[in-house]
Amino acid sequence: MNEKFESFRQQYKEFIYKDYHIDVQDDSVTLTFDFEVPGLCEFHPSNKIRTTNLKVLNNPTSEIAKRIAFSLGMVELISYWKPMCPPVTKVLCGELSEEDVLWWKQLYFGGLGEFFYTNNIETSFEEFMTIECDSPKAVAYENVNESQEWQSAGLKIIPVGGGKDSNVTMELTKSMAEKVFCFTVNDQPAREESAKCAGYSDDKIIRTYRTLDQNMLKLNKEGFLNGHTPFSAIVAFLSAYCAYLIGADHIVLSNESSANESNIEGMSVNHQYSKSYEFEHNFYNYFADYVGVPIKYFSLLRAFNELQIAKQFCKTDKYLKVFRSCNAGSKKNVWCCNCAKCLFVYIIISPFLSSSKMVEIFGENLFERADLKDIFDGLVGFSPVKPFECVGTHIEINAALLKTAENYLENGEKLPFLLEYYYEKVPHKNGDYKALLTDYCAENDIPEEFLPFVKEMYEYVSIC
Repeated sequence: MNEKFESFRQQYKEFIYKDYHIDVQDDSVTLTFDFEVPGLCEFHPSNKIRTTNLKVLNNPTSEIAKRIAFSLGMVELISYWKPMCPPVTKVLCGELSEEDVLWWKQLYFGGLGEFFYTNNIETSFEEFMTIECDSPKAVAYENVNESQEWQSAGLKIIPVGGGKDSNVTMELTKSMAEKVFCFTVNDQPAREESAKCAGYSDDKIIRTYRTLDQNMLKLNKEGFLNGHTPFSAIVAFLSAYCAYLIGADHIVLSNESSANESNIEGMSVNHQYSKSYEFEHNFYNYFADYVGVPIKYFSLLRAFNELQIAKQFCKTDKYLKVFRSCNAGSKKNVWCCNCAKCLFVYIIISPFLSSSKMVEIFGENLFERADLKDIFDGLVGFSPVKPFECVGTHIEINAALLKTAENYLENGEKLPFLLEYYYEKVPHKNGDYKALLTDYCAENDIPEEFLPFVKEMYEYVSIC
């Protein structure tokens, strides 16, 4: 048991969500939140939305907008709760029913699974937090009157992270590009360059800027608890606020079926919880009930696994030079080539590209890196803990490695260190590769009008 966890909870018994603010300027809308841990400090994080290139169709300060802004604060608070983990969270603004409280607790508990595990915190759904709200919500907000509070422009929003997945979504949906806006959180070259490769100019990018409170960063340096929080839930509510502003009725994600898998054998500890189908489905239902606006939040790629997405991504080479998925190298717009994410991406696209093309993208052959063996063992399942990163399943990774090894041998190339190590340790069969390429996950919420894109992708990736 983590002694800090117990000590902090004794010393700091309450976390308070005091208020939220919507500041509308000519060129932006800024959402700011007021949090406090009595006896310690206050936090005032913010999210700024650039609006100079947007036609704001709906009122940024309407009651609907306030409900979305309040909800975004409910997600933001978890980053500021986690350094001390107070047992009671008091919500002094907004409205929450008993069902809403349970919804938020589920998001927090599921999204903090990695945080609890890595910090050796033993707790339960019932014990980790009690949420108290001064204003209970009496009724659901349904059937919003479009003429008064919500107008739809029929637009679509695609969150763009700069990796292969959102590039696949942009490429698949290019026939509806006229109605699409890309969405980014904080500027990074890979995001902008990916959007441009897909044909989107600056005026078709919704740019948002998330600012962390310096007090939290200071606490992290002082030894307070730290760890992973469900960032994709921030993307969900922030993109939903933007969708409301411009009248977009679809938020099109790029999360795969593989995001549902736990990182720890036999435990519900998922680094990607807020990318899972469970969260996606729960968010859609919560938003419809709590906000009352008919915005469909879904992943276009939910029917597919990582191997299929990698094959579709490699179908066109225009994104290969600009995409980046490495968190460590994101600020410098490079692949660090030392982390689990770099090695995973290298593995999953390697069956579909030549070894020389792979080196051209990453700058080196990561299969030659003996120093990455421990990370490699976690990715393939030789060790019980899958790296806490957005990576694929053991089955997908093993299938990709076997196919890549076969490609090397068929081309008369010597197996590099990690591939040779792997190939000598596992049975040489290609069944999983073919099965994965023809797989289809029916557990998805893809709207009917987007199914032609799914069909197009399936017809291509299922060819073995």
